[in-house]
Amino acid sequence: MSIDHDGIFKQLLSAFLVEFLELFAPDLLAEIDPAELYLLPTESFVNLLDPDRRTADLLIHAKLRGSPSAILIHLEHQAQNDDLLDRRMFRYFARFYDHYDLVVCPVVLCSYPSPLRAAAQSHRLAFAKRKILNFHYQVVQLNHLQWRDYLGHPNPLAAALMARMRMVPRERWQVKAAALKQMISLTLNAEQRRMLAAFISIYLPLNAHDSAQFDADVATWQPQTKEPAMEFISEWEQKGIEKGIEKGIEKGIEKGRIVERRDLLFYQLEHRFGPLPESLRGQIAMLSPERLLALSTALFDLTSLAAVQGWVDHG
Repeated sequence: MSIDHDGIFKQLLSAFLVEFLELFAPDLLAEIDPAELYLLPTESFVNLLDPDRRTADLLIHAKLRGSPSAILIHLEHQAQNDDLLDRRMFRYFARFYDHYDLVVCPVVLCSYPSPLRAAAQSHRLAFAKRKILNFHYQVVQLNHLQWRDYLGHPNPLAAALMARMRMVPRERWQVKAAALKQMISLTLNAEQRRMLAAFISIYLPLNAHDSAQFDADVATWQPQTKEPAMEFISEWEQKGIEKGIEKGIEKGIEKGRIVERRDLLFYQLEHRFGPLPESLRGQIAMLSPERLLALSTALFDLTSLAAVQGWVDHG
């Protein structure tokens, strides 16, 4: 099932707009009133003969601090590399500037994992010795940012975006654990936590080996951190397949983890306790998906194969 990357990021950035500006455009945030931000409708560019027939992502009307004046912030998300990005950003700018007659500050967020080459940050036109146009916009390219640089950051959006920053494959479970732990430590309402946790889940799916390391790490957390983490993990697994965005991407989850739960349990058990008796392996293989999920949660508190056997028999 394909992921609606643009939809996911549009929801996330709409909900954490001030936090995005705090992270990546603090100069803009210092000049505007964060309580006076609202989204404007974006218009189709069909009548400008845009070959992509694209609609801009977010256009924000922002009032200046202590002034009736305002500016526009155009925030565009790129889920994949686009060699025509510079031309498209200029077309958006020209349309918004002409329509609203306000200063427009364009920002592009590139979330794709590859290519690593820098995205274009300007659109230039020249002829002979004439410099006709030199248009610049800000680019935030997540695959140029190191996730470790955002560890412990108090900004909640940083915890989520770590999932799309630069990392090596063996670090995926570490990033997921760090992002989830960091998000739980912040003061957020339930909807914000669900949104961030679902985002982390969507963009950091783990294989069985990495899931075992992730789960083992979560097991060492303090109760006040581990308990909410387990709630989110259980919610992801119960849903079992990515469903996109609805009410803050609450339905975004890790695709297929319930399918691999049985093999993951065998890996976890053998990693902790050694080879499993065939009888116990057979009993676990016959458990329903709901019971497998319950056992994976109970496993954090089971300290021996005898305890596991007792849970399977009577849990």
